[in-house]
Amino acid sequence: MSHTTLLTIAVAGVAVLLLLILKAKVQPFVALVVVSIGVALTAGVPAADLVKTIEDGMGATLGHIATIIALGAMIGRIIELSGGAHSFAHSLIDRFGSRRTPLALTVAGFVLGIPVFFEVGLIILMPIAYGVARASRKPLLVYALPMGAAMLTVHAFLPPHPGAVAVTEAIGASQGLVLLMGIPVTAVVVLLGYLFSRRLTRREYPMDPVVYAEVYGEPDAGDRGDSRPAARPAEGTQNDGGHATAVLAKPVAPATEVRPPSFGMVLTLIVTPILLILLGTIGQNALAEGSTLRAVLTVLGAPMVALLIDVTLCGYFLGARRGWNRARIAEVMGSALPPVAMVILVAGAGGVFGKVLVASGIGGAIADILERTGLPALFLAFLTCLALRAAQGSATVALITTAGILTPLLQRADLSTGQLSLVALAMGAGALSVSHINDAGYWMFTKLAGLDVAAGLRTWTVLTTVMGFAGFALTAALWPLV
Repeated sequence: MSHTTLLTIAVAGVAVLLLLILKAKVQPFVALVVVSIGVALTAGVPAADLVKTIEDGMGATLGHIATIIALGAMIGRIIELSGGAHSFAHSLIDRFGSRRTPLALTVAGFVLGIPVFFEVGLIILMPIAYGVARASRKPLLVYALPMGAAMLTVHAFLPPHPGAVAVTEAIGASQGLVLLMGIPVTAVVVLLGYLFSRRLTRREYPMDPVVYAEVYGEPDAGDRGDSRPAARPAEGTQNDGGHATAVLAKPVAPATEVRPPSFGMVLTLIVTPILLILLGTIGQNALAEGSTLRAVLTVLGAPMVALLIDVTLCGYFLGARRGWNRARIAEVMGSALPPVAMVILVAGAGGVFGKVLVASGIGGAIADILERTGLPALFLAFLTCLALRAAQGSATVALITTAGILTPLLQRADLSTGQLSLVALAMGAGALSVSHINDAGYWMFTKLAGLDVAAGLRTWTVLTTVMGFAGFALTAALWPLV
C-alpha cells in the first residue's frame, strides 16, 4: 500500500478510537483492542498472523510493566493504610510552619505522588488540606490546587506510574535515566506550578455551599460567593482506564491503633527504590563490564527488583513491626491490585496497537511523513501526546498511543538512551497538559475542591497546561547536554 493509504488508515483508526472512548463510552482497553484488529486487517496484515501480532504486542508490553505497576501499587497501598501518608504530610506542615503550609502540602504531593497513584493520593491528602483551610480560614484552593497539580505531574512524568513505565519500555529509554533527569525536572515544574497557583488563587471563585459547610462548618457560604471551596465527592467509582483508580468517596483519615510511621521512615521507603534504580544505572555506565559490583548493582537496580525489595521493606517496617500479622499484610498487598488491573490491561492494549502499527507498515509510513516535517523528535513527542491528551482525556492512554505512533520514527533517528529518556519526559509534559472536562482527574479534583466547571477550567486546566509547557521547555533545555 502507498504511504497515503497507510496514513489514512492510521488517522481513521485514531479517530475511531476517540469516538469509541468519548462518544460510545467504550472502555479504553476494549476500544484499543477493537481498533488494533480493525487497523491490522484494513492495512493488510494476514488473518493468519493477526492473533500472533496481538499476542506479541500484549506479551512484550506486559512482560515488563505489569510487575512494576503492581509492585508500585502495593507500596503505595501499604504507605496509605499504615497512616504513613498522613504522618508524612503533617510532619512537613510542622517543619515548614503555618505560613508555608501550601508549599508543605505541595512537597507532600510531590513526594507521596511517586509511590501513590494520583487519585489515591488526592483522597489521602485532601482531608489534610480541609483541616488546614478550616484552621487558617483561608480558601481551600490555596492548599489544594498546587498539591493536586504536583501529584498529577509525577503521575505523568515518572515511573512507576503506568504511562511513564509503558513509554520508557516502548521507545527503549532507560528508567534510571528517566528518574535521574525526571526528578529534578518535575521538582522544578512543581515549584513553578506552586508559584503560578498563588496568582490563580488571588481571586475568588464560586463554590458549592454544601461543600463549604463540610470544611468550614458554615452553611450556605457559596451564596455569598466566598472563595473558600470544599467538596463532598460523589459516591461511586469513576475509572477512565488511564489512571490507577478513580474512586470518589468521602476522604477519611485512615484509622490506626498504633502510632503512625515517622517522617524519616516514610521518606526512606519512598526513596529506596529510586536510589537502587539510579545506582544500577550509574553502575552500568561507570563500572567496567564483567565486574562483580556492576553485576550486583545491575540486579539490585532493575526496577522490578528494586520495587520488590521496597515492598518487602514496607511490609516489615510499616506492617509487621507495627502489629500487622502475615494475613493482614497479604490482604493489604492484594487490595492494591484490583484498582490497577484495568490500567495494566490498557497498557497492554496500547502495546498491541503499537505492534499493529509496525507489522502493518503504518509505523514506517508515519515515520517517513514525520521526518519530512523537519520537526525535532522531542517536539513531535510533546505535541502528539498533548493533542491526544486534550482529545480523549486519559494521560496514560495518550502516553501509550503516542509511543506506538512515534516508535518507528525514534528507531530511525538513532537517538542515544539519554535522548530517548528526554523524549519520554517530553511525552510526560504533553500528558500533564490540558486536563479538562473529558479527564476523570479533572472531575475528581473539582468535586473535592468544590469548584464548578468554569472555575475548574480557569484554575486546574490552566495550571496543568502551564506546567506541561514548562516541563517541555526544561526537557528541551537539557537536550543539548545529553
